[in-house]
Amino acid sequence: MAIIHNTTVKPTKLELLTDWLPTRPWYAGNGTPELSRAGGFRLDDPEGEVGIEFMVVVDGSGPEPTAYHVPLTYRGAPLPGAEDALVGTMEHGVLGPRWAYDGCHDPVLYAQLLALIEGRVQAQAQSVTDTPDHEVTRSFTGASLPSPDWPVTVTDDQDGTTLGEALHLRRVLRPTAPDTAPEGATGHVIGAWQSPDGTRARAVFAFLKPVS
Repeated sequence: MAIIHNTTVKPTKLELLTDWLPTRPWYAGNGTPELSRAGGFRLDDPEGEVGIEFMVVVDGSGPEPTAYHVPLTYRGAPLPGAEDALVGTMEHGVLGPRWAYDGCHDPVLYAQLLALIEGRVQAQAQSVTDTPDHEVTRSFTGASLPSPDWPVTVTDDQDGTTLGEALHLRRVLRPTAPDTAPEGATGHVIGAWQSPDGTRARAVFAFLKPVS
């Protein structure tokens, strides 16, 4: 069970993401983003070592606000071989130094996201300890999941991030009808966030593509 500490983090996650987001191929803005936290959820690491957060941030720098899905993992030591996936380092008021990674390059997040899609784990509230997030819904209709074995190929493009052949994470979130999965998907996760107009928005965060 992940314990959420009410403490300071320096630099903040938004400060790290302000520098990191414009380096991504799926970032749709121009120049420096103006970010605010809008929602997301967490998953527990069975070993209790890695923080796993699926964060939604809204960039208000453009003509229209844009919501981004940013999966992050937090570790107490560097993740070997993941230097290019490092978002930045932070000083946590309770846990000390923390290394923040693009979670799509972290084997713990990969395995737990597959477990969520299959229904073997429960999404957790982003900011409250030991509290399920019932806004997060999932489904799985396939015959079998992709193997959780690591490593897998991680590919970023303008459409988002694909892990292996089948697991795709949307990075730019566009509200959809509730619980509407992409056509042909064999599994998916839908999450929620707070829109700038004050309404709750929902969209597909991740889905499994059929593999021929």
